This record gives sequence, C-alpha cells and structure tokens, in this order.
Amino acid sequence: MKTLLLKLLGIVTVGIITIGTLVACNNNEKEKSEPISVDASDISFPLEKTETLNILTHAGSDSPQDFNEKILVQRIEEETNVHIDWTVYPSEQWGEKMKLALSKSDLPDVVTNMYIGNYDVLNYAKQGVFIPLEDLIDKSMPNLKKVLEQRPEVKAAITASDGHIYTLPFIEETALDKEAHNVIGAIPWINKKWLDELNLEVPTTTLELETVLRAFKEQKPEGRDDVIPMSFRINQVNQDPGILLGSFGTGDNMDHYMVTNEKKVIYSLAQEDFKEGVNWLHTLYDKGLIDPEAFTQSGGTYLSKAQSGRFGLFLDWNKAFMVSNPEDYVALPALEGPDGTISIPRQNYYSFDMGVTAITSTNSNPALTAKWLDMMFEPLQSIQNMAGTYDDPNNFNIFELTDENTLRYSEIPEGESYSSLSSKQNIRGSFAVLAEYYGKYVDMQSDMANRLEIISNLYAPYITDDYYYPSVFLDSESINRVNQIETDLKAYAEGKKAEWIMKGGADKEWDDYLEKLDEMGLEELIELKQTGFDEFHKKLKELE
Repeated sequence: MKTLLLKLLGIVTVGIITIGTLVACNNNEKEKSEPISVDASDISFPLEKTETLNILTHAGSDSPQDFNEKILVQRIEEETNVHIDWTVYPSEQWGEKMKLALSKSDLPDVVTNMYIGNYDVLNYAKQGVFIPLEDLIDKSMPNLKKVLEQRPEVKAAITASDGHIYTLPFIEETALDKEAHNVIGAIPWINKKWLDELNLEVPTTTLELETVLRAFKEQKPEGRDDVIPMSFRINQVNQDPGILLGSFGTGDNMDHYMVTNEKKVIYSLAQEDFKEGVNWLHTLYDKGLIDPEAFTQSGGTYLSKAQSGRFGLFLDWNKAFMVSNPEDYVALPALEGPDGTISIPRQNYYSFDMGVTAITSTNSNPALTAKWLDMMFEPLQSIQNMAGTYDDPNNFNIFELTDENTLRYSEIPEGESYSSLSSKQNIRGSFAVLAEYYGKYVDMQSDMANRLEIISNLYAPYITDDYYYPSVFLDSESINRVNQIETDLKAYAEGKKAEWIMKGGADKEWDDYLEKLDEMGLEELIELKQTGFDEFHKKLKELE
C-alpha cells in the first residue's frame, strides 16, 4: 500500500470520491490526489491476483501474536485472496504503541481493536489520519449498511458532530432493551446453602436482608468463624452495590448518569433517595454486616475471599467468575424498600463500541479494504470473529458446525476459561452479532443464557426507566469540558459515597455536599449531557 501521508481536507459524496487536497509529509510538498473509488461493485472475491493489506491490532497473551496462524484468518484469506500483513502488539502495550504507530508517516492501511473515545477519533480525523467512511459504507459495505439500517441507534452513535463516520463499530447483543445482558452490571448473589442451613428464605425486602445478614454473622453457618455477611468493591465496575440502592428510588450506576421518563438527564449521586440508600448501607456497616475491606480491597483479595467460601452475599457480573461453588449461590431479587419502592437502576452500558476500526489516509484502495471489512459483518463470520470457530485441528473448538450450517457452542472443559480458549481462535475487531441471530445462526452460551433468564425474571420487571444515556458523539470542545468537570467531581462524589457508608453523616453534610457539587460544575455538566442526549435523539429520529 502507498505510504504517502495524506491530510484530508474535503470530501465529495459520489461513486468516485476525491479526497480533497492532500498534503505529503515529506519535504512539505503539496500534491493533488488521484480520485479514489468508494465503489467495490466491480470487485469480487476471491481476487484473481493476491492483494495485501497492513492491519494494526493487539492481542492478549492467550492469543497467537501472528494472526495468520489462526485458522479463521486462513479461511478468510482463502475466500478473498487478500493477504493480511498483521502487526500485533501485546494488549498491555496497546495504547502507547498505537499512538506511536499513528504518529508516523508510514501508516497501516487499517487499525482495529482500538476502543478509543470520541475525542481521539475526532483528533485523528482532524490530523488526516482517519478518512470518512460513510460513502464506503453506502457503496461497498452491504452487510454493515443493513446492520445500521436495523440499528439506527448505532449509526447515530458512530456519526460525528461534523456528519462523518470515521470508525466502524462492533455490536455484541444478546437481547434488547430491558432484558439485555448489560442492562445491569453487578448481580447480588446470596448464599442459598447458608439460608437453607439456617431455615431462612431468600430476602425480598431490605429489612429481611438485614435479618438474614445478621443471622449469617451470629449463627456461623457451616461452623465458620470467618463469615463475611456481605461484601463488594465500592465504585468498581460490576462489583459495586449501586443496584441495591434502587430500593430507595433512583439507585446508582457506574457513571452516575440516568434519564427520567421525561427525558431529563440527572446525576444519581445528587438525588435525595441516594442519601437514604447510603444511610441504609451505613446501618448495615455499623452493625458489622458489611466487609470493612469493601472500600479498599483489590480484585485479587475479593476473589480470594469469595473462593474461600466466606461470603453470605457478594456482588459480581457472574458468580462462576468468583466462587468455587456457584451452585450454592442464587441471585437476590429486587428488594422492596422501607416505603414499598422496588426499582432496579439501569446501566448506561451499550451493546456496541464505536471507536474500533479505522481506514487510514495512506490506504491506496479503500474500496477493496471496505469490501474485505464488510465480510466481518456477515452473520456467521461475525459470530466467529467474536468468539472463535470450528474444525480447528490445533485448538479447542469454541463451536461445532451443524448440518444446518449453524453454530453450536461446545461445552467448555472443566478448569478451562472460555475467554482464554476463545482468544486462541477469534480476531475480534469490528463485527455485528445481533440479538435475533440467536436461534437462527447460533445457540447461546449457557452462562449468558442463565444471566438473561435471571435478568428477565428478577430484574427487568422492576427497571422503571424507559431511557438510558446513549453513546453520544459530542464535539471536541464539549467532550473536553465534560472531562474537565467530571474528573474531579466524580472522584469527590464517589469518595463521599464510600465515606458515608463507612462513617455516616450523609444527613448532616448533604446540603454542603450539593453546594460543593454545584461549585465543581454539576449544573454545566448536566446541561452538556442533556444537549448531547437531545441531539442524539434528534439524529436518531432523522434516521428512523
């Protein structure tokens, strides 16, 4: 591929695209580009002559560092006659290595698995590193185009404030709306074996939970002297107790933004009922029912305690990740609070990420590249890119290919990790696995199916918010201002949350706390977030 660094100044939306005036980085010489085709209609796979693309990505230690060793990659090359020259950095070095690679004149043709934010996407586009993709999507990417028509919220999220699309997403759904796997984060898991031993029922109210935790502490189930009635990791993703605060009203999620049914953006840590929730948790803490290390413990310490069987109640995404006896734990249902409130706070987690894959400005054949990338959005290919493949003679096969040409998950051997086995085969990057693919192209992994059943039966009926805060593409100035305010404000508010659970004092300090949040810019922050929410839904309405 050509290695002139091209600086993008303009774009004409036609079958043949002229990417403005292009500036070479060598000797500051200006030269005009040749028109670059965005239409791949005359390209068919496999190509008669092998073409090569250079792709920059990263992988964990469980994955081969040479992606061409992966049978999935070999099959794609056989099908397309496009050879990929992969540059694969270790995941722990990715951020630094990617920035360095994108600062050079000799760019890769494609960079993928980026997971960068909107500010960085706009910055690379402004520098002329990333090119606009909307015409390529329209002319050369029928699989992705169809997906974006089915999911206009994804198209709205990947469209920048200047109207261009600079990055391709991944989409990884299981179910839709309030029954999706990530509509909540942490699930509270309670020790059913201990409940049975003590002749106690699964709690359904906050008062009943306190009674059960006290029994765990005082009656020492299994004769244990090291019982921890309840533990969590405060302010840590998928291990924070915010879901329990829904019994008092709004509840809490990990970024603390929520949207009322009147489409008003609010900050959960500034709501009156949040104060009542932390007062309740302080009561539990004051009675010795909460792990005193819940505010400081590392993930390793938390895991060690869980595997030692010490927890009566703990919070995590999946109990099987944490305990050696997952059959002993069941999900705690949505609890009724003191005034009868039963509510589950909704997370602002999305089943997609927008800053994943970009085509760079030195790519001499964007149409061919787009056609190759579009293959990744074909349903069966997407499923394999996400998880792994079948008939691999060198690795455990994540899937079996059925006689109906669908994929069936294999049973993971005992003692093995699904993520580790998967990484030996998958290539991640950009793909789309939609909720409706399950039962049509693939079955569902048992752990995920169990999670969805729990959410559907125990939590979804009590998610009262019809809206969540979407993946909003603000302009650079707004993104920068949000980050400036949020950095200090979030740390302060989360610190108070932990402090009040441990030491109490929320009632006495509440007014001063709200005043401090205002001084730190909460009102401006919410205004910026509200503007983003409104603009997103305006964009979404235009697409629907």
